[in-house]
Amino acid sequence: MSNAISPTRQENYPEWYQEVVKAAELAEHSPTRGSMVIKPWGYALWELMQKGLDGLIKETGHENVAMPTLLPLEFFEKEAEHVEGFAKETMVMTHYRLKLDDKGALIPDPESALEKPYVLRPTSELMFGHMYSKWVQSYRDLPILLNQWGSVFRWEMRTRLFLRTAEFIWQEGHTAHATEQEACDETSLMHQTYNTFLRDFLAVASIPGYKTPDELFPGAIHTLTLESMMQDKKALQAATSHYLGQNFAKASDIQFLDQNGDRQYAHTTSWGASTRMVGGLIMSHSDDDGLVLPPRVAPSQVVILPIYRKDEEREQVLAAANDLVKQLKASNAFGESVRVKIDDRDLRGGEKSWQAIKKGVPVRIEIGPRDLAKNQVCLARRDKGPKEKEFLAIDAAVTAIPAILEEMQANLLAASEARLEANTQFIEDLDSFKAFFENDGGFAVAYWSEAAIDHPILSELKVTPRCIPLEGQTEEEHTCIFSGEKTSTKVVFAKSY
Repeated sequence: MSNAISPTRQENYPEWYQEVVKAAELAEHSPTRGSMVIKPWGYALWELMQKGLDGLIKETGHENVAMPTLLPLEFFEKEAEHVEGFAKETMVMTHYRLKLDDKGALIPDPESALEKPYVLRPTSELMFGHMYSKWVQSYRDLPILLNQWGSVFRWEMRTRLFLRTAEFIWQEGHTAHATEQEACDETSLMHQTYNTFLRDFLAVASIPGYKTPDELFPGAIHTLTLESMMQDKKALQAATSHYLGQNFAKASDIQFLDQNGDRQYAHTTSWGASTRMVGGLIMSHSDDDGLVLPPRVAPSQVVILPIYRKDEEREQVLAAANDLVKQLKASNAFGESVRVKIDDRDLRGGEKSWQAIKKGVPVRIEIGPRDLAKNQVCLARRDKGPKEKEFLAIDAAVTAIPAILEEMQANLLAASEARLEANTQFIEDLDSFKAFFENDGGFAVAYWSEAAIDHPILSELKVTPRCIPLEGQTEEEHTCIFSGEKTSTKVVFAKSY
């Protein structure tokens, strides 16, 4: 009987994704519509991702805070464009008490209706803006560089675990600056920080760029994005960074006295990344045997599988396994102690091995009485076939594992980069554009002008402009393949999540 994921990626990619999440015990649907329960292995993965990204954010001088989950509805009345962008996704709290009706059913108590309703935050620009209006009086109070970790709520009609849920965990940074240049520099800095995190921790390659005007964050002047290619060649927006100009400062009245004593509105930014990155990690690296984790964020980088039949063998093997744990923890990969655990559950060895494979554990070590007699272990890597194993002396294995983990991390990034490069194509005319997406697809780069927004072929092919890439732009004019207008702007197009 095969232990592989069914269906395979080729047979049904969306269903394969759901089965990988299930087999790896990452998360499952909750009784709350559109929301998920993140299970221990999935949350341990998220904690390591959070730790890595939080460290990078703090290195840039930002501090963490906590803002309320409930936002006064009146805040949203101040920024019309922002409200319009989130209106269809907003959850509103109107009562604070329940009561039993005549039939014994629980209903909101009419007498507990709130005088002013609250919104479950879809994002927190307006709450941060309100607080900044109190905290900022002078140019000396700027910049303010703050970030928060928490849940946000958006009433999604079509949900998929990690990729799109009604409630999800993220970080959202919000900063205020004295000048436009300082705010734009901040936006770029955090964009680069996200790219570093994606590459160094998640081993995911991306195309950095600006969003086209029709894809801007509601209320933003410009939005920077990282567009990653999944194994099915669709794009995933991995993280975004927004320059908000003075729009939110005016809505929230964030004013300060500059060096000349003149009153000015601050320039603000926001930037965020969420548990959606877990979905991107899954779709970037996993295979038909299950989850594949970059070693840098794997909750357990090594699992030791003790093999024995008798009680006296058990004692001997577990003693050796525990000694191996100590040796591995004394070594390090990526500047940290190797994360290793012993799986001594009362299950068959093959079953435990396959569970480790499906969970994406980078290295599996089997050790039994015969191995001990030869002072060796049997080592298997997640980036190789389930039956591919090698025998190493115990000391040699301890020495080799940190290098193996770092090699696996580098190989995953190289594979992501190769996929992105191999499936990105420059397109010179509309017929070729259509043929590209009707066949294998991927990322299409084409000349584009704003007059091409809402061109019917995009909705026909279910393709969207993903970004204006930072690299490869020139001032030389060409013809937009959609509108026929002259333009020098190249845009990346793709189907997306």
